[in-house]
Amino acid sequence: MIETLETLAEKIKGCTKCELSHTRTRAVPGVGNPHAKLVIIGEAPGRDEDLQGEPFVGAAGQLLTKILAAIGFDRDDVFITNILKCRPPNNRNPLPHEIECCEPYLHAQLRALRPDLVCALGTFAAQTLLRTDEKISKLRGRFHQYQEVPLLATFHPAYLLRNPNMKRLVWEDMQMLRARYDELLLT
Repeated sequence: MIETLETLAEKIKGCTKCELSHTRTRAVPGVGNPHAKLVIIGEAPGRDEDLQGEPFVGAAGQLLTKILAAIGFDRDDVFITNILKCRPPNNRNPLPHEIECCEPYLHAQLRALRPDLVCALGTFAAQTLLRTDEKISKLRGRFHQYQEVPLLATFHPAYLLRNPNMKRLVWEDMQMLRARYDELLLT
C-alpha cells in the first residue's frame, strides 16, 4: 500500500526512531506540489528549517529558490525534502544510523510522488540515493538512475554560499535538469 504524503508527514512529525527527535524543534517532512514531476532532495534541515518545519527556508533555501526560478520553476512546482527529517545538532553531518532511520520515510515519499526526475543536493543526498561513497564532485554533471528515475546530483546551495566560484557548475547542472524535464514532458 502506498501511503499519502499527508500520512507520511504525520508519521515523520511523531517519529522517535533516533536521538534527533529529542533535539529538534520541529520535524521537517517536506513541502511542495504533491503531483510534482521533479523532486529536490537535500541533506538535512538547518536551524531555520527546524524552527519553521519547512525545508530550505534559510539562506541556502533562498538561493535554491533563485536557482529554481532561473530554470523556470517556482517552489510550488516541485516537491522539496531532505534525507534527514530532523536537524542534526549544530548542523553537523548526518550520521549513518540517522540516515538509516529516516530513509524509509524518503522512499515512501518517493513512492507516493512517483516523480519523473530527482535532483540530489549535496554529498549525503547523492551518496545515500545512489548507494555510493563517490564524491559529489565526481557524481555531478551527469544523470544517474535511482530506481528507474533519472537523478542529477549537484552541489548543495549551502556549499555554494561558501564557495560562490562553484555556481557556474551548478548552473550547468540545472540547465541539464531543465532540458531533461522538458524532454520527459514530451514523452
